[in-house]
Amino acid sequence: MRPVRSSAILALSLSVAAVGLTACGGGSAGSSGSGGSKYADGKTFTLALSADPGALDPQGSASSPLFQVTKFAYDTLVSVDAKGEVTSGLASKWSVSGTTVTFDIGQGITCADGAPFTAQTAVDNITYVEDPKNKSPFLGVFVPAGATAKASGSTVTVTLATASPFVLDSFANLPMVCDAGMKDRASLKDATNGTGPYTLKEGVPGDHYTYAIRKGYTWGPAGAKTSTKGMPATIEVKIVPNETTAANELLSGALNAAAIHGADATRLEAAKLDHDDAEAIVGEQWYNHNAGHATSDPAVREALTKSLDLAQLQKVITSDRGGPATQLAVVAPAGCTGSSVEGNVAATDVAAAESALDAAGYVKGADGMRAKAGKPLSLSFIYDSSLGSGGSAAAELAVAAWKKIGVAVKAKQLDETGVVNAMFGTGDWDVSWEPLNINTPEQGVPFFSGPTVKGGGNNMAAITNADYDAGVKKAMGEVGVQSCPDWLAAEAALFKANDLVLFANSVLPFFAKGAELDVLGSVVPTSIRMLG
Repeated sequence: MRPVRSSAILALSLSVAAVGLTACGGGSAGSSGSGGSKYADGKTFTLALSADPGALDPQGSASSPLFQVTKFAYDTLVSVDAKGEVTSGLASKWSVSGTTVTFDIGQGITCADGAPFTAQTAVDNITYVEDPKNKSPFLGVFVPAGATAKASGSTVTVTLATASPFVLDSFANLPMVCDAGMKDRASLKDATNGTGPYTLKEGVPGDHYTYAIRKGYTWGPAGAKTSTKGMPATIEVKIVPNETTAANELLSGALNAAAIHGADATRLEAAKLDHDDAEAIVGEQWYNHNAGHATSDPAVREALTKSLDLAQLQKVITSDRGGPATQLAVVAPAGCTGSSVEGNVAATDVAAAESALDAAGYVKGADGMRAKAGKPLSLSFIYDSSLGSGGSAAAELAVAAWKKIGVAVKAKQLDETGVVNAMFGTGDWDVSWEPLNINTPEQGVPFFSGPTVKGGGNNMAAITNADYDAGVKKAMGEVGVQSCPDWLAAEAALFKANDLVLFANSVLPFFAKGAELDVLGSVVPTSIRMLG
């Protein structure tokens, strides 16, 4: 059997599977499985997600579970294959010239309600995301900030405020909503209204989401069709928070696919289940820079970073399956290669950590814990449950290391939706482990700079770093990979200032049983083939 192909996992959304912000990979489906297995029609494909997607508006949240289920019901203007090549989507033709991007919408594309999808519909989507009052997390991520769009016949013309080195990669991730959904956004909370190959038939939050195939769908990535032999008639998405449970259900055949890592991945590999490994960031430590949080103090961030043995944490959080972090955008096909981490993330130096706190006025008491002006140095630490047992063990090590320098830290494990709600909503966190996985450095800019969440932006940590901003400005004036040295230099500025910490990449296996599929930012619906 052709194995499932995957080249990355979406974490804090963007783009989406098992660990926190996307999964990518390639390989085309054939007409029959290897070893003589025939593809079978009329079957149900069952996929496990570790957390509920929440409200289903496809442009309303940056969480991996939502990004995955969005793929079943919504399409994008263009697609990007595993080699990084742009292929068709809703647009049959496209071009980029300086700050002008054009998309020619294909003929005969219809929404699930039968309405046509037009160039004006695409323009309305772009305009909606661009409007700050709508608070879409995709502003500046999948739609460059300041872009404007207009329609003429079947052509969409997007005018960018500045050059965008990887603009087509970004648009390849922007889901398009149909006219009825654009007019009634509230209807998208628990229903779907797109051009995708499936439509939502039933949703039971916290339990399952059921999608039914659309007949007559012919405009999928690179012309994919739902009439292809072996495509499932039904998609059943099950919410399975416990990774061991998901692994057991894969072995029993109750699931067809799930992203599993840690000890359970080893067990599935031993059972010879088909899988492919994707490189992704799993160790990414965010600090809340917002006023009122102790982590807004550079001395506290320095101490928290230098007190950690990052090499040890890397081994533990990956269950010794990964390696050191390299850069902020590793999702394949990554726009840049290289390392912005090496030599820029602070090395372990407990004495320097203690000195930083001493100099900043955080005094140790008789119990060894620190306080400043009578206020204890006490922090909240949240981490994603989808990091598995390795994540929990690493979190315990981090809390113990911080206690040794006199910082009281209360750790709380949340599912990805809970972490995202805290970081983008309540603001009730000081330190967070939530990996953001993207495939171009440009997509990360709104998360590391610019408007904060309170100001309607994506900068949930309220990071301000002039050197990063200067590097971004320089990189944005260049084209494609020519911009990579400046992107890596900009990222390095974040690490040198302890604005955030990258400490682990890992190979994250995506397993399949009874089906073949591709994973590109998420499971590609039109790639699924059920085996007889």
